Amino acid sequence: MIVAPIPARLWLLPVVLFVLTAPLWLHTFEPGMFVAINTWCAPVAATVWTGLSLLGNAWGILGVTAPLLVLAPRLMWAWLCAAPFAVAFARIGKGLLESPRPAAEVDNAQMRIVGETLHNVSMPSGHTLTAFAVASAIYFALPEKGRIRHLWLFVLAAGTGLSRIAVGAHWPGDVAVGLCLGLLAGMLGTRLLARMDAKHVQPTAWSLRLVALLLGVTAYALVTEAQDFDENQPLQYVLVLVVLGTLARFVQQSRVKP
Repeated sequence: MIVAPIPARLWLLPVVLFVLTAPLWLHTFEPGMFVAINTWCAPVAATVWTGLSLLGNAWGILGVTAPLLVLAPRLMWAWLCAAPFAVAFARIGKGLLESPRPAAEVDNAQMRIVGETLHNVSMPSGHTLTAFAVASAIYFALPEKGRIRHLWLFVLAAGTGLSRIAVGAHWPGDVAVGLCLGLLAGMLGTRLLARMDAKHVQPTAWSLRLVALLLGVTAYALVTEAQDFDENQPLQYVLVLVVLGTLARFVQQSRVKP
């Protein structure tokens, strides 16, 4: 597919951000910074933070981006191409670093915890990594002209990262590393997208029909199980309607005329 190449200088962005955020992932300011941010976020309703966290959940992001299947399948493929890199980065990081989560080191009475209390495998924040991988993949797959208007994608991803601190699940350093790795995963996904044949965006392509099947599984997962937090279930039901509406439209588009 035709994808505008990412300027060479931007490939340095994840590395530069990783270096600049070193004081965070080295825990220089912890636990004080975590407690301060967690406390600052506490007045905001838990459903706001759990909803933002859903943007870093695989089933959640499939539900949110479902309309791309019919509106802009190339953008759907962009973040799906980034997904393997995001999974690899998250698994390797969590496998190599048995870092404790905030609840394991901070007096729980000093922090707000929403949902399950987690104690280990903290680095990096998988939700933040996923959110930034999706945001950067879609952003760099957009036409270069006017792309800057869609910087809001990164604002949403940043909200997901902040939510992980707000619910008591991650240190700021975990979020910073997730951000850097997510950006890199999204950029790599864009390069993979550029190698795909254009036929994969056609409604009659079997590859796109497999994505539709995946969305069907997504609807089932969203109906049958709370994703990360019980508070997310009402939002999940809304996403199910979005997915089912998308699939209905896709069936119309993909119907082969005799």
